Amino acid sequence: AHKININVEEQFNTSSQDFILLGFSDWPHLEHLLFVVILIFYLLTLVGNTAIIVVSNLFPQLHTPMYFFLCHLSFLDLCYTTSIVPQLLVNLHGFDRTITKGGCVAQLFISLALGSTESVLLVVMAFDRYAAVCRPLHYTTIMQPWLCLLLASISWFGGFVNSVAQTGLMMAMPLCGLRYLDHFFCEMPVFLKLACKDTKDTEAKMFVARVIILVLPASLLLVSYVYIIQAVLNIKSAEGQRKAFETCGSHLMVVFLFYGSAIYTYLQPTHSYSTSHGKFAALFYTIITPMLNPLIYTLRNKDMKAALRKVIKRKRALG
Repeated sequence: AHKININVEEQFNTSSQDFILLGFSDWPHLEHLLFVVILIFYLLTLVGNTAIIVVSNLFPQLHTPMYFFLCHLSFLDLCYTTSIVPQLLVNLHGFDRTITKGGCVAQLFISLALGSTESVLLVVMAFDRYAAVCRPLHYTTIMQPWLCLLLASISWFGGFVNSVAQTGLMMAMPLCGLRYLDHFFCEMPVFLKLACKDTKDTEAKMFVARVIILVLPASLLLVSYVYIIQAVLNIKSAEGQRKAFETCGSHLMVVFLFYGSAIYTYLQPTHSYSTSHGKFAALFYTIITPMLNPLIYTLRNKDMKAALRKVIKRKRALG
């Protein structure tokens, strides 16, 4: 750890515009293990989400609202993890922990925009499942192509508007002292700790934005699942109930991982924010959830499994 600190001091002296991402340097004995684990998770994320996009577009039977939204989620997760993980792997592999000011602001804006978009998109996907389970006879009438496109557009637009607002507030604040960021990527709570002036007004404005983008979607999503579970309980078949509960349970697990860790990070005051706990909480919504999404949303789905088998058979036949 002492060697890392010396190296960080040398790096900082090279450019006053650079930030230093300390990452997991407080736990040097974990860095090699984290590098291997995060690399494996990242590769699984790339393979799983790319497979969903490719297979969903290849097979006409998957041209449904559910897979339309799932493709958006997969593309979103690909972009989200790629905006963070490569820099993290570089930091874990060696001693070069610098990131330029422009690169740090870009990472902050992009990761915040994509994370906010995912928060809204998960609600849209829950609404789609609500319509399918609770209004099966009217599903095709409700989830028309124009509505699907509108809901997806609202998700992306809302995410980027939130990022513009919060990044703009952050950029307007002067930063003091050495630009050490005790995190593995450029994230808002850590930036606030570098502010020269009192951040109470800025935090109050950000808190409102975060409630809108995190707490409100999480609440709507939970309400939709209450209705879904009520509809499932009305299913006469015990096997049908079991499968429905398994699917809902796996979806809710991802939801709790994503929203729970994000709410923990973003809704607590800066003075009580623990960077040590924050770094490990951030691993859930930046790395673990994007890796789990393809498994949760596809492996329990017969249509997707059948499509994947066809792709594998085609490859074997061509091989």
